Amino acid sequence: MCTLGLLVCGCVHAPSPFAPHRAGSVGTPSRGVLTGGAPLPDQGASYKRLRHNDRRYGLPRFVDAITRAADSVARERPQSMLVVGDLSAPHGGQLLPHHASHRTGRDADLLFYVTTLEGAPVESPGFISVGRDGLAFDKEQNRFLRLDVAREWLLVRSLVDDDAARVQWIFVHDNVRALLLEWAVARNEPPYILHRAMDVMLQPHPGGPHDDHVHVRTACTDEEILTGCEPTGPTRPWMAKGTHDKPQETAELLRMLVESDAP
Repeated sequence: MCTLGLLVCGCVHAPSPFAPHRAGSVGTPSRGVLTGGAPLPDQGASYKRLRHNDRRYGLPRFVDAITRAADSVARERPQSMLVVGDLSAPHGGQLLPHHASHRTGRDADLLFYVTTLEGAPVESPGFISVGRDGLAFDKEQNRFLRLDVAREWLLVRSLVDDDAARVQWIFVHDNVRALLLEWAVARNEPPYILHRAMDVMLQPHPGGPHDDHVHVRTACTDEEILTGCEPTGPTRPWMAKGTHDKPQETAELLRMLVESDAP
């Protein structure tokens, strides 16, 4: 039902008696609502939420993809713990502090995996900015930490290789993007994975530097579009039914990487 609250927030396409087919993620990430969202529990075997609030709802398939990605990292790097920031409010719609989107259950903030300077994995203390050298200063404990490029790449790889995740964007600072892609190329990751990661990782302008977390956005499915999900941004070829990524040689991908990071 379309309530006064939903109308006030500007969600003119919200579910209502006049539009009973609208459900799920309705509208765009920055102007819409969420129905039937799934809550991400405060903690799982391989992740924990940064804050105990109600900003933990998303499309069920998207919430499942986040937990699968965290589990995937933990399988390769035991005892890894992904720290998760905001998703959406229970019914979306409202403008959350520090967010221009996160209104339709299609966005999630995932904090970086980090280590000590000596390389020992530690749990992320929160949103700490990573510099060009991969270092970040933890003001709370007055120490430097290092971006764990290995585990962060495992997370990105799992997300872009998950068909149900349908990753449209991973908003992240250019410096972090370069570190992750350099790591992946050096380890001969499959060309199609590199291609997907290069496509979706982007430092948004405007939208903040995203040097202290990755902001993951999932794209609408065809079925979700029929119930009110409004597509934004580019269409990723690998998401189309019955299609496959075109193989690209690692050398060609390396050339694209170098060119994309050139000043």
